[in-house]
Amino acid sequence: MIIIRFIKKIYWFFYKKLHGFENYLRKKGVKIGDNPHIYSDISTTESYLITIGNNVTISNGVQLVTHDNSVCKIIENVTDVFGKITIGDNCFIGAKTTILYGVTLPKNTIVAAGSVVTRSVGEEGKIIGGNPARIIGDTNNFADKMKNYAININGLSKKEKRKLIESSNFVVR
Repeated sequence: MIIIRFIKKIYWFFYKKLHGFENYLRKKGVKIGDNPHIYSDISTTESYLITIGNNVTISNGVQLVTHDNSVCKIIENVTDVFGKITIGDNCFIGAKTTILYGVTLPKNTIVAAGSVVTRSVGEEGKIIGGNPARIIGDTNNFADKMKNYAININGLSKKEKRKLIESSNFVVR
């Protein structure tokens, strides 16, 4: 049994390296749209319950929780509660965020780093954060606030990126 688990871990490690991380997640059952930027292993034992829209960024250390086993301690003859997680198009999930089962995030949602998302957000274009996460702003106001600091680093080398950042007023103070 231990040897089989070890072999599976090795297989998935090399699969991720050879075929790309998003393909690894798709093979595990996660439904992922176009142009994903996923930097966390968001797979679960029920990966088929996870749907990710187009142009979604999921930062490092993010956890998606598709089930809860604690109910077996308080309700007789049951073992688990399961729920889908749906992340709409053009969402950003900050580092170290946890999203619980049953949550739907509509398009254009930003989740602040370190948040614990326990319930769905009803409106598009909101920023949520905290534990438990709640609406803390909207994306239009955030865009207005950040437009003087925002830059495009696509295609720049690390050296060029550093030079641009260090020699400009783009750094939020």
